Amino acid sequence: MSLNHLVTEIGKMLRNLDACLEKAAASGLDERALLDSRLAPDMFPLQRQVQIACDTAKFAAARTAGKEAPSQADDETTIAQLRQRIAVVGEYLTGFSAADFEGADDRRVGTPRWEGKTMSGREYFVEHAVPNFFFHLTTAYALLRHAGVAIGKRDFLGPMPLK
Repeated sequence: MSLNHLVTEIGKMLRNLDACLEKAAASGLDERALLDSRLAPDMFPLQRQVQIACDTAKFAAARTAGKEAPSQADDETTIAQLRQRIAVVGEYLTGFSAADFEGADDRRVGTPRWEGKTMSGREYFVEHAVPNFFFHLTTAYALLRHAGVAIGKRDFLGPMPLK
């Protein structure tokens, strides 16, 4: 599978998260309590889980393609603002094509946290970005579900191209 196909899937999963957040907004649950909810005391709250899922998605595409990702302030305090962040990142991801990922096997990618260490673009995308994205996406889904938002596996998976 090409990296561009994975970027397309990540964009779809962000849209699914947006739909789950839409249901959360309509649920009547206390929004602030929901955004501050955590699965464990040492884990980030829902608000931060969504921000990191978005960041991981945009950095996965940008770093692997050798581009700069747009900066976002991490200042969202409402579900509506988080949904807007998802929309911005989703739109950004649609700007990539298969040609952007040519040479990813030879491109070295690092992050500030890796203290000068790198891996190939493909290794970064597959071994770091994809698992990290799904970790934060799944955690956000679990927090919403645990709080009582009426979502299920179909909401997580989203529409399928069934024939």
